[in-house]
Amino acid sequence: MISWDLLIKTFTTGSGFWNPLVWLLIIAIAYLIVYVIRSQGQTRYKKGTEQTKPFLSGNPEVEKEKMHVKASNLYWGFMESLKGVYSSLNKMHTGNVSDYVMWFIVIMGVFLVVIVGVF
Repeated sequence: MISWDLLIKTFTTGSGFWNPLVWLLIIAIAYLIVYVIRSQGQTRYKKGTEQTKPFLSGNPEVEKEKMHVKASNLYWGFMESLKGVYSSLNKMHTGNVSDYVMWFIVIMGVFLVVIVGVF
């Protein structure tokens, strides 16, 4: 059961105060402002018409498979400029999780030796 005394009481903390009624009032005012702004919008929207189609700068929409941009195309310049680095990394890539865990432990061990060695 809700204690009405707790809703009225103001809690003072080291960094300010907290009053549930004040917060409820702030939330209600915020919702009212959002509702007023939202009600000013256009009412001419019609479902299932040209308005619901995506805007593609005036170009007609084609099939999804033709519109899909593959990651290889998206990052082509990045991959091309770092081809030397990626080719060496692909040679080291085994796909075995235990290899990555081993490298993680080795690198963490090196960091630990460097940090403890400094102090």
